[in-house]
Amino acid sequence: MMIKICGITNREDALAAEEAGATALGFNFYGRSPRYISPNKAAVIGAHVKLLKVGVFVDEPDALAIAEQAGMDVVQMHGAETPAQIPMGVRVWKAFRMTPEWNPNILNDYQVEAFLLDGPAPGTAQAFDWRRAAGLGHIILAGGLGPDNVAEAIRQAQPWGVDACSRLERAPGLKDYDKMRRFIGAAMEHL
Repeated sequence: MMIKICGITNREDALAAEEAGATALGFNFYGRSPRYISPNKAAVIGAHVKLLKVGVFVDEPDALAIAEQAGMDVVQMHGAETPAQIPMGVRVWKAFRMTPEWNPNILNDYQVEAFLLDGPAPGTAQAFDWRRAAGLGHIILAGGLGPDNVAEAIRQAQPWGVDACSRLERAPGLKDYDKMRRFIGAAMEHL
């Protein structure tokens, strides 16, 4: 199972996530995010870990160049990208907000490695009904996941991966290592 710790802003948090058993780290390149990190800083942090490095982008026309500069392995697109705007030849995870009107048929239009299904308002720790993700293929659950509910989310949706950020923090961009270890442990128990 893919276990991604998102919103990494410093080397210590990246190393703690790796030590706890995470399989991927998320670096946020959206300038308006409190977890924004520059491509150069992400490259320095990423050079010290052996985990999959995921660049998070929102309607960024230079996503591929930034991802390359920062040493990212995956481009995670959170914007209004159409299927025609998905780059070929790179690993892409396309994110969708799980609003009440979201229709899973849209997934058929995209040729990507995985889909990240996020809460209706990303970055707010707001969860969605995880049963909506069951049976949809290579799905990564995000939005409102923490150590107390990740096991139930996995049980309900049987996802390819899980992703957590704000519920694992002591402040925006600074991880709480105990919460992070408990989250990863709970996810690993339900592989």
